[in-house]
Amino acid sequence: MTTLLGPAIFLAQFISNEAPFNSLDAICKWAADLGFRGIQLPTNNASFIDLKLAAESKTYADDLNGKVMGYGLQITELSTHLQGQLVAVNPAYDTLFDAFAPDQVKNNPNARKEWAIQQLKYAAKASQNLGLHAHATFSGALLWPMVYPWPQRPAGLVETGFTELAKRWLPILNEFDECGIDLCYEIHAGEDLHDGITYEMFLEKVNNHPRACLLYDPSHFILQCLDYLDYIDIYHERIKMFHVKDAEFNPTGRQGVYGGYQNWIDRAGRFRSLGDGQVDFKAIFSKLAAYDYKGWAVLEWECAIKNQEDGAREGAQFIQDHIIRVTDKAFDDFAASGADASFNKTLLGI
Repeated sequence: MTTLLGPAIFLAQFISNEAPFNSLDAICKWAADLGFRGIQLPTNNASFIDLKLAAESKTYADDLNGKVMGYGLQITELSTHLQGQLVAVNPAYDTLFDAFAPDQVKNNPNARKEWAIQQLKYAAKASQNLGLHAHATFSGALLWPMVYPWPQRPAGLVETGFTELAKRWLPILNEFDECGIDLCYEIHAGEDLHDGITYEMFLEKVNNHPRACLLYDPSHFILQCLDYLDYIDIYHERIKMFHVKDAEFNPTGRQGVYGGYQNWIDRAGRFRSLGDGQVDFKAIFSKLAAYDYKGWAVLEWECAIKNQEDGAREGAQFIQDHIIRVTDKAFDDFAASGADASFNKTLLGI
């Protein structure tokens, strides 16, 4: 068993143009003052990390690590959620997802895809230069518009979609393997990898690639009515990252899983600050410790109600309180009778 690392915080929902969230130095001081020990760093903002330079320059990576460590923190992982999304985009979403891309590849889906693939490859090398072990991303989605089939899906459509998805990701997975980094897909609505079955379909297509791993976030499973504890039992060997995020699902006679096109505050399923939702985190932390999860417990704050700074402050303590310092001995060792092969045989009558 292993004592989880943490608490850490994913910075994506906090970075802004306002202090203390507008520079790496200021946000590190803020996070450290709240009691966090690590930061998970998104890579789409060059003022926080120059991803290409981090991939090409060990000196830059060392300096970046040194800056973060100067605040008593460490970088837990990098994230390419937005870039990963652009590896696979259904044409229905081209215009919307162009917002995630640089100007030079907008309105050009193929160029945008190649840019995204290169970003992931930079992330693999940057993670290696930073001394990290895992990386967070999204799978992208070719099939999501067909998730609830009406009209009926054409025969072979899903097979074709997953074959193409694997074709795009295999070179990326191989790059991560060469760099010794686990690539962790956040299983998430809107992605082709949105539950256990879709992950297994993808895993088969990439030949059970050893680096095709998982970022575990129970909040997304609350909203799908999926058994998030059984999920750990099934996939624990592939879970290499953990987002500590809460959620609630309160269906009514008017609304259920699909949300009725409502804003977050009015949905039956919505994300909440830690401790305000329905996730059984005591059970989750127990299972991850028992399964020897060696990674970080990282707060991802998303809430339809509570202020983000309050959520972060409360979240740091919440995670700290839930991390289990695992025991180094059995509770009934006091009654042990010792090891004696002859005595054991006598007890068994042999």
